[in-house]
Amino acid sequence: MYEQIAANKRKTFVLIFGFVVLLGLVGAAFDLLLNGGVVGIAIVAVIVIVSSVVSYFNSDKAALAISHAKPADPHQYARLYNLIEGLCIASGLPKPRLYIIEDEAPNAFATGRNPKHAAIAVTTGLLEKMNRVELEGVLAHELSHIRNYDILVMTLTVTMVGIIALLSDFFLRFMFFGGRRDNDNNGNNPLAIVFMIVGFILLIFAPLIALVMQSAVSRKREFLADASGVQLTRYPPGLISALEKLKGDTTVIHSASKATAHLWIEEPLEKETRKGQNRLNHLFDTHPPLDDRIRALQAM
Repeated sequence: MYEQIAANKRKTFVLIFGFVVLLGLVGAAFDLLLNGGVVGIAIVAVIVIVSSVVSYFNSDKAALAISHAKPADPHQYARLYNLIEGLCIASGLPKPRLYIIEDEAPNAFATGRNPKHAAIAVTTGLLEKMNRVELEGVLAHELSHIRNYDILVMTLTVTMVGIIALLSDFFLRFMFFGGRRDNDNNGNNPLAIVFMIVGFILLIFAPLIALVMQSAVSRKREFLADASGVQLTRYPPGLISALEKLKGDTTVIHSASKATAHLWIEEPLEKETRKGQNRLNHLFDTHPPLDDRIRALQAM
């Protein structure tokens, strides 16, 4: 398990680097298609750097805002605070900020850039439908994401995927509706034409590539967070029962979006639309099937 945690940290930096490179390529493709030259490259570099810095320090705020999360009142949600405090003492983690999402669907997620700057958001549906042991299992799972440093790349993904998709959409709209004026040199230069074609293809497929990277972020990490959470509570039936309840619940989460789908403990997309689908249909799911996760926990 500890080897997997170390590997996760290494993969985190690789994924972040990949996102930055992809963002840079999208910008470079735009610069090439519009003949921006050196000035265009400089602008792209500034956009990439600023976007990366802003994403690092503000991705958690964006994820919480998108999900309509509000700070949890310590008195109104005393049980939630009590469970978190006990788990933090057991794990040695600093207590994360707690948020509530007014949504009847049971779900939760962790966000932040490191254990000292982390937050956990839970829906009102989760608090209503889970007993104490099940809720403890879910919170231990989310704390494990914090302890395993999954939250950094998972949170950055929210803004980086969004930035890549928005930039690509803007560039393509600009090309189709704003147009571009080819000069004589580029019009007669086969290499420039090839570069422009490659740039155009990149702009089209950049959102899809970002989606694939987003899907790769959390699948294996969910198994590890399940195992780490059980290790923290020392009671596998608690999380198993919680996952079984999540599996049986068909309530749709209205606070979720494509950008934050990978953060939640369970795939937040409408369950009815995924019933009976084959493996190809699950290619871009951000989570492994709940049945697989339950079997893995039962085997521990």
